[in-house]
Amino acid sequence: MSPIAGALGVLTADIAARSARLGRQAVVSEDLLERTGHLTLKPPGVWSANRSCRMVEAADGWIAVNLARPDDQTLLPAWLETEVGVDPWPVILTAVRERPWRDLIATARLLGLPISGVGEAAAAPAGTPLIHMTSGMRADRGKPLKVVDMSAMWAGPLCGAVFASGGAEVNKVESLGRPDPVRLATPVLFERLNGAKSHSAIDFAARPAIDRLRDEMASADVVITSARPRAFDQLGLAPSVLFAANPALVWVAVSAYGWQGEAADWVGFGDDTAAAAGLVRWTKRRAPRFLGDALADPITGLAAAAGALAALEQGGGFLVDAGLAPSAARAAALRRTMAA
Repeated sequence: MSPIAGALGVLTADIAARSARLGRQAVVSEDLLERTGHLTLKPPGVWSANRSCRMVEAADGWIAVNLARPDDQTLLPAWLETEVGVDPWPVILTAVRERPWRDLIATARLLGLPISGVGEAAAAPAGTPLIHMTSGMRADRGKPLKVVDMSAMWAGPLCGAVFASGGAEVNKVESLGRPDPVRLATPVLFERLNGAKSHSAIDFAARPAIDRLRDEMASADVVITSARPRAFDQLGLAPSVLFAANPALVWVAVSAYGWQGEAADWVGFGDDTAAAAGLVRWTKRRAPRFLGDALADPITGLAAAAGALAALEQGGGFLVDAGLAPSAARAAALRRTMAA
């Protein structure tokens, strides 16, 4: 049984009930909730199932180091203040052992590395936060919901897939220059997450294309994103602009640690944020081990969908703050409760 089965079950039931009240019940397909068969995965432990993330012991605690992207390894010399070879892990293990984990994490986040302190984000509020932006008051038009899905990877597209299963018209928007990495890495999973959506590509270097995208976002019922806030500020697509144009909008913001405060700019993925949330197992010697594959992603995808449906029930006008680490922390708390 999945170590997060309890959390997924609670969220699936919430989605079913809320979507039914809105007119058409959404269905959460189990094949959207795991990547088995899509990637080469190994049993999780010190290493994550996909072997990009590793538990590393610092001087006063444990950190999860995720080299998920090709560019991450190029940042290691600046992080560790030493040269790093083709295989970086021996140097990482040695260099980290003598340093406080908080200093390591602070430097990593300045550099944009997806590295977390195990258990650092364990406290999280109940439920996915809904940030009140405007008065809302969406009218029930008797038409399918219009959803613009600008997200990538797993959690955001999963949220979009849930809406598509409930009859929403979902348009997946990708960058011409940087399409969703899942499209090429795991095409079968990409099709499962995005096959029921329409598709369009945007040149984010072209102002007319951005203007058209802004108009599409402003006319949507739901917008789903997975970029950090500053990206939208730079494009002139900040939430303040969109909510002014459409007070009934629901903006689902999938991020690593949440949309607000300094954490909004931190980088993170499914494995390192699950570790940050304390969604791990501990050995008898108090060493953390991964529980599964990128567990924060499917949890957050469903939490984002449930939060968006809750916002729609209230008439819209909300930003749904769907952070990977906070969502995983809530799942970890539920897991502990169920085991007690």
